[in-house]
This record gives sequence, structure tokens and C-alpha cells, in this order.
Amino acid sequence: MEIFELKCEAYLKSDISLKDSFDILSKFINYSTYQNKRFDFLDKPTLINNYCFGNFYPIESDRIYKKDNIYKFVIRSINQELIEHLETTLCKNLNNSFLVVLSTQKKQIKQFFINELYSATPVIVSDRKDELGKQLFWSLNYNGDISSLEKRLQNNLEKKLKQFYTQEISCPESFIEKIELKNQKPQSIYFKTTKNKKEKVIRLIGNKFKIIPNKDEISQKLAFLSLAVGLGEKSSFGGGFCLGRGA
Repeated sequence: MEIFELKCEAYLKSDISLKDSFDILSKFINYSTYQNKRFDFLDKPTLINNYCFGNFYPIESDRIYKKDNIYKFVIRSINQELIEHLETTLCKNLNNSFLVVLSTQKKQIKQFFINELYSATPVIVSDRKDELGKQLFWSLNYNGDISSLEKRLQNNLEKKLKQFYTQEISCPESFIEKIELKNQKPQSIYFKTTKNKKEKVIRLIGNKFKIIPNKDEISQKLAFLSLAVGLGEKSSFGGGFCLGRGA
């Protein structure tokens, strides 16, 4: 297995708050993706499961990314064609009000043994809806059982793995040997939608984790895949972007 990474340098045309940054980056990447008409003919839910991205870095102490400064961000995917397309298209997306991508650097990453996974952005796992129909998200306080989280993370990655490998794969019950919650308070990702000319802010609530994967072959494949497609849900909005530490 191999994944593909694009390191990008972006010049900011205006100040961007941490709260707004996920929405701005996700829309920028999404718009750039569909400049290739071929992707319009693909199954969009499958396509957006193919990639993930990390937020701007370095982070500022006041959580405001500054106008006229240059920041980096990373996109990863299991889809080589998508990364090759974005390699050139991101730099041509000049009409964006917030940023201009100055350069991109593509990298191919072959599978390596992963000792530890760290979520750099909140891992989003949807749960039940409340009596008013509002979407709830997994929380240790509400759910009380981290095994339910492990099962959802397992099912999500397993489903994505089987999208890319047509042969039948026998997956373990969980690719996780150990999981550690790293935040005391829930972490949030915000994005905006427009309906009937009215703008609405959606809040996705997640958590950050340190994960030690199991050592068997399929667990390692699932752990490595999470680097390309994110851990949990909403990777196209910035959720579940991970860093891996090798042997």
C-alpha cells in the first residue's frame, strides 16, 4: 500500500481565525478538486472519503492566522490522480478571497510499520440524534464506553479499505491495541452552509487521541490508511487528520 501527500505553502490575503480556517480550507480544496470535470462523474461520497487535510501551521498564539504571512498545510490521499490534479490546480485557484497557494510539493509514502498514531485535528464520530433531531457526537461523558468509539473507528476504516481493495479482506475485531484521550474538553470544527440565501454555522464536535495499533498485517494497513483518509468522519472538512510515528 502507498499513499500520496501534498505539502502546500499558502499566502493569506486576510486574517483567518482558527474557528474559520477549516471551512475556508475545505471549500478551497473542494473547489479546486472539481475544476477537473472528470471528478464530477465520480461518486462524490467515495471521492471525499479518499482524502484528508491538516490545518494551517504554524499556529499563532492568539489563534489568528495573519494577513500577508505564509503558512503551510498538508493534503493526503489514497488517490494518486487526485493529488496530481491538486498539485497544479491549487496554485491556479487565484480568485479565492482568503488565500493563494504559492507552491506544492508532492510525496509518495510507502507503507511503514506504525507504532503510534496521533490525531492532529479533532476526530469526529457521529452518535445518535436527540429528541429534537440534533446530531450528537461521541463523547466519553455521554457514551461512557470507549469501546463503542473503537468499534465506530474500526468500521469506518474497514469500509474505506474495502473500497480500495476488491478482494475479500478478513479484518480483526479492532485495529487498536490501546487508545488514549488527549483532550479534557471536546474539540470543534466549524463550517458554514447556505440554504435559501441564509448562512448557517455547523459545529462538529470531536476529540484528539493517541492510538497504538495492533501489530498484525491488516491492523497496520488500517492504521496506515488513516493517514491518507483520516480517522473517523468528516475528513473533507478537516476531521481526523493524523500523524504516524514509525518503528
